[in-house]
Amino acid sequence: MKKFLFILTGLLFLTGQSLFAQQITYSEPDREDARIMNFEVLGKVDGNILVYKSYRDVGFMCAFDNGMKMIEKNKLDFLPERTISADFQIYPGFAYMFYQYQRRNIFYCMAVKFDSKGKRIGDPIQLDTTGNMTYASNRNVYTILFSEDKQKIMIFKISSRNDKMHVLTTALFDRDLNLLKKSRVGIEMPQRNDFLSEFIIDNNGDMACIRASGTSQNDNINKVTLVTKKANADIVQFADLSIKGIYLDDMRIKADNLNRHYIVTSYFSKQRRGNIDGLYYYLWDKDAQKEMLNTTTVFTDEFRTDARNDGNTKTAFNDFFLSNIILRKDGGFIVISESAYSSTRGNTLSRWDYLYGSPYWSQLDYYSWNSPLGFYPWWRMNTFNNNMTRYYADNVTVISFDKTGKMEWSNVIRKSQYDDNTDNFIGFGMLNAGDKLHFLFNVQEKRDNILSDQSIAPSGQINRNPTFKNLDRGYTFMPRHAKQVGARQLIIPCQYRGYTCFAKIDY
Repeated sequence: MKKFLFILTGLLFLTGQSLFAQQITYSEPDREDARIMNFEVLGKVDGNILVYKSYRDVGFMCAFDNGMKMIEKNKLDFLPERTISADFQIYPGFAYMFYQYQRRNIFYCMAVKFDSKGKRIGDPIQLDTTGNMTYASNRNVYTILFSEDKQKIMIFKISSRNDKMHVLTTALFDRDLNLLKKSRVGIEMPQRNDFLSEFIIDNNGDMACIRASGTSQNDNINKVTLVTKKANADIVQFADLSIKGIYLDDMRIKADNLNRHYIVTSYFSKQRRGNIDGLYYYLWDKDAQKEMLNTTTVFTDEFRTDARNDGNTKTAFNDFFLSNIILRKDGGFIVISESAYSSTRGNTLSRWDYLYGSPYWSQLDYYSWNSPLGFYPWWRMNTFNNNMTRYYADNVTVISFDKTGKMEWSNVIRKSQYDDNTDNFIGFGMLNAGDKLHFLFNVQEKRDNILSDQSIAPSGQINRNPTFKNLDRGYTFMPRHAKQVGARQLIIPCQYRGYTCFAKIDY
């Protein structure tokens, strides 16, 4: 089972009142929990907070009331051994758990429903299977996608047995898990180093992804194609992006459901394996089936100096990776990035040394069932050796663009963090409060981590908010695993005397 990483995305800026105070409520440590376990905060269902916990092959669904008192802890005894992964989605009145497992040579993708107290509703539902598995897999075969309005759910798998033609199998469901459409389509992969990345579905159930190619697997991207598939279609359509004279890196795609667009963003450099020069932006109109915008923004020396704590400004963005894209109603958008890197035995790794790309996403997540080899994100690589790995998470950049792709403003949330052999306590969590975006992260004071809160307004102005109350109880926060569960409410996992517990922050 994997440790779940939470990256919050996609809420719109609204109008609202300023935030004046915060209240933190802690859950009690569960002494029956293992010291090291997997967990995920699902969200709020009928006023209760649902949290999934697992250790080895034993899973629990826990429900906490508004005072963060655990009112139910239900053992998931229906889960088979060798459950590979779990994904979750909440709805008014219930929540879904999607899980995968292998039994003999068959791989299963299942779903099960829970009520607001974490109790199972009905029997697990089989969504799809994959046969003829000739090896025991420890990786996902299926990827689960959700539309922004949660009304469409897609599972898909990719067979990459044929290097020149990958086979994409998709199954589209409504929120009640009724099958709407199942398709099996071929996607041509003409170049040797072609790969597929960043699959999304929009509120219509239409799918989009990127087919990209570089001179090698861990290199700049020099050819990009937008691949789209209508919800009821059995074919895919291709649109090549013009990227002449630049090399892309760390691409993202997002559906603008309001304006019926697809937005593609990426860092770019003017030279192969060169320093990051700026941000690339591409806009595709679904209805007209044509490119609306294809442009780049070159970062100024002033912005580079602001983004980097020290060192050469030319390399200022070489350690930054895209983490969030937030769309606005007017067609504009905000791009949020964080500087993240690691070192082992004093050797600092650059973005070209990470075999599997960004710490927020890996293209290899989508290649799952034709090779017995396992692939792992770079930030977990130390699990397999005895070297001490130090993880760093530094400044966060926030850039606002208008609907034409022109930069409106930029600013930097300043921080400098590191930890040894774990990245749980570094990085940031985010809360969209309507009138502001709040960034929460640990600041080390003496030997303690103190939770800090900085907010940024729609105009780009940063406010350093007062220190949180109730921080003197021995709890160490994991802000990068935080989840927003209400308009002004956030759940942050934390550690207390070696046990994992959860804190509710109300603004």
